[in-house]
Amino acid sequence: MNQSSASGGRDTIAALSTAPGRAAIAVIRISGPQAGATLDALAGARPAPRRASFRALRDPRTSEVVDQGVALWLPGPASATGEDLCELQIHGGRATVAATLDAVLSVKGVRMAEPGEFTRRAFLSGRMDLAEVEGLADLLAAETESQRRQALLQSSGALSARIEGWREQLISAMALVEAGIDFSDEGDVTEHARSLAREELATLAADMNAALADTRAERLRDGFRVAIVGRPNAGKSSLLNALARREAAIVAAEPGTTRDVIEVHLDLEGLPVILVDTAGIRHTGDAAEREGVRRAGQQAAAADLVLWLEDPADRAEPEIRGTVWRVVNKIDLADQPFADANHSISARTGAGLDVLISAIAAAARDALSSKDVGATRARHRDALRTAVAALDRCLSDWDDLADEIVAELLRRAAEELGRITGRVGVEDVLDRLFASFCIGK
Repeated sequence: MNQSSASGGRDTIAALSTAPGRAAIAVIRISGPQAGATLDALAGARPAPRRASFRALRDPRTSEVVDQGVALWLPGPASATGEDLCELQIHGGRATVAATLDAVLSVKGVRMAEPGEFTRRAFLSGRMDLAEVEGLADLLAAETESQRRQALLQSSGALSARIEGWREQLISAMALVEAGIDFSDEGDVTEHARSLAREELATLAADMNAALADTRAERLRDGFRVAIVGRPNAGKSSLLNALARREAAIVAAEPGTTRDVIEVHLDLEGLPVILVDTAGIRHTGDAAEREGVRRAGQQAAAADLVLWLEDPADRAEPEIRGTVWRVVNKIDLADQPFADANHSISARTGAGLDVLISAIAAAARDALSSKDVGATRARHRDALRTAVAALDRCLSDWDDLADEIVAELLRRAAEELGRITGRVGVEDVLDRLFASFCIGK
């Protein structure tokens, strides 16, 4: 990231803000000190602020009309980036987009935006905090309705509000403890201040520990993992294909066809579910198949739910631990019920699949659904874990710790929470996060 962009935008940047490729409409966004001049150069006199205006857009170098479209003028600081910003809504053909972008970039002081630079400027100008930016990234990547709702809450500031509420409570308690330090010669004042602080912190610690133990938000973002495991030729790949409703895995009569892990992402009743097909579990001398069996064990251990698939003619107790459902396949070839199985299906005919799908969706809902917005990333959880550790130590050793140590532990906890929203220590996160954005977003 160059210095001008890192400092919040001495340059004026431009980029296609919609997905590349042919479409009915494309949006070009321009942000920075030359945004207004660029709009004047292409569209004539700029329109009234926040009023859409239909204009002929001309190449400033030749005065040739490159397209006709809608122009928007959004003067800063009340804009998405906190800077002067304009948008050109044009026809979405590749040639039209290329010609319009070329005309925009011909204006002195305007350059192409780097990946995520519009969002970076929004963050640096205080229009969004870091947790909200991450929520926006999740919103762009959301594949299911539940992921969309969670990402929208986070991008709208719900997680930030919760974190900042905890942080304000820590600062409030720290102020009480420090008041005791300032009035250390007045014992009653010191004792009362510490008592008030401890009461406030005990409630806060319970809330933060509960949030740390709740992994549903992070699991919702990543998806509910279902591993299909069993002996060779139990029909694992057939089941994967049936659930995915497409030929995602090779199916063959020869045992040991599947040797690697195959993943399929599904939207089950608005919930993200990741199906994982694995190699058949058996003892084998084939090195490649043996590695597949090892990976099958790893996938089973990491899964939220394991479907232990069985052939009616080759039934065996599951050789794995965790949440395991016994699923008997090929019931179209069997003539007896399987009372000890959780589900009986036929991947070939579809018998029992609707019931199995509904059960998987219900399990995913139980595992992922929450009314509270929580930590959605490992870095959130790491910061929260450090903050909780400092707060727990403070409370557990309360009577033995000097006021100065208590205040320092509370300051450390507040600082860790500040890392989640980007108040402190964000540079290492910024570069990784914004590199994952598409240009112009």
